[in-house]
Amino acid sequence: MPSGVWLRRAAILVLAMGAAAGLGAQRRDAFSASREHPAIAYAEREGDNRVRRLSAALERGAARLSFDEAHGRGYLPSLLDALGISPESQLLVFSETSRQAKQINPGHPRAIYFDDSVDIGWVPGGEHLEIAAHDPEQGVVFYTLAQRGGEKPRIARDVSCLLCHLSWDTLAVPGLMTLSTFPMSDDPYAYANGVVVDHRTPVPERWGGWYVTGRLVPAQHMGNAPVIRPAAELAKPPAAPPKLESIARVLPNAGVYLSPHSDVAALMVLNHQTHATNLLTWVGWETRVALAQGAPLDRVDDAVRELVDYFLFVDEAPLPQPIEGAPEFAAAFAARGPRDGAGRSLRQLDLTTRLMRFPCSYMIYNAAFDALPGVAREKIYSRLWRVLSGEDHDRRYARLSAADRRAVIEILCATKAKLPAYFE
Repeated sequence: MPSGVWLRRAAILVLAMGAAAGLGAQRRDAFSASREHPAIAYAEREGDNRVRRLSAALERGAARLSFDEAHGRGYLPSLLDALGISPESQLLVFSETSRQAKQINPGHPRAIYFDDSVDIGWVPGGEHLEIAAHDPEQGVVFYTLAQRGGEKPRIARDVSCLLCHLSWDTLAVPGLMTLSTFPMSDDPYAYANGVVVDHRTPVPERWGGWYVTGRLVPAQHMGNAPVIRPAAELAKPPAAPPKLESIARVLPNAGVYLSPHSDVAALMVLNHQTHATNLLTWVGWETRVALAQGAPLDRVDDAVRELVDYFLFVDEAPLPQPIEGAPEFAAAFAARGPRDGAGRSLRQLDLTTRLMRFPCSYMIYNAAFDALPGVAREKIYSRLWRVLSGEDHDRRYARLSAADRRAVIEILCATKAKLPAYFE
């Protein structure tokens, strides 16, 4: 179960990590060293990710961003287009969990747009766009883009985001998380309890502080309802969340957003993806530090086991009922493939009893996976094979059917480059 976090009205209160020592040294389920270890040098190295490359192109005049002043969106549409991120990935969050928290409320939510390796946050009327890029080697790197027309756009790196985005909940590496905020009193000094959400979190505990739209949405979840409520209401049994197919029903300014949806399928995908992102960084960093120090790889083995179990959805919380969002996101997500000769893909959504049709994460195609040190990739493949082939008889893998295991192996053989020969 993901650990709980405390949220204050204006921001997330999590333990910030200093550069001197890694908190992970005290526990085995997180990164064991400092982000400034010479093998990592997080602050010094620029990295090589899509946002960094776009920033460099803007600086030398090889790329341009247009400013949408007419609709009040600033650089958002142009930035999404430049990075190839679909507006249909839009999610709306109204909990005040952003540096621009004072501008966020249920009538004025923050929009998030994402793909496999970049997330963009936009608050209508906000001072800047918030950008998180999953760098193949450096983990998640944070940037801002000032929303000021009339001057050359500049994407600037922003390490202050680590105050919230580097904690136990991100495995002690710079990372991502989606939060579900539980209802809190309207007392100005009140704190709200909540959880960090991934695909292991039961659906009834998810999405507090988020809008959730779709044709079929679970009857019980924590979205679409105010986080801050009068104390008398908190004592009452929770009501079923309102059903929404469009944000137009609840937002008078819905037209300013790029999509009429905060799609339940997109939210399910993001819930899975954030922790997968952090696991990839943890495995990569743990391996690089161990190799640099000539140390044993036992901590790498721990991280690899965690990653493989998560990628195979071993502890996934079952869906209480089928889910169906707007067709645009699901179609665009699945279309990105790759597919085997039978048309099967690890990006096919199921959404009847589980997230994915085939229980292996599409994040295995991520550039960060391919950038892992060779010894880490081999350990992951070896562990995957032991589980998928049935060599490992641990009862925790019993939920993986023989048909699903065989399908995953066949899809990987057809679509994943440089797969070890023993998969054939």
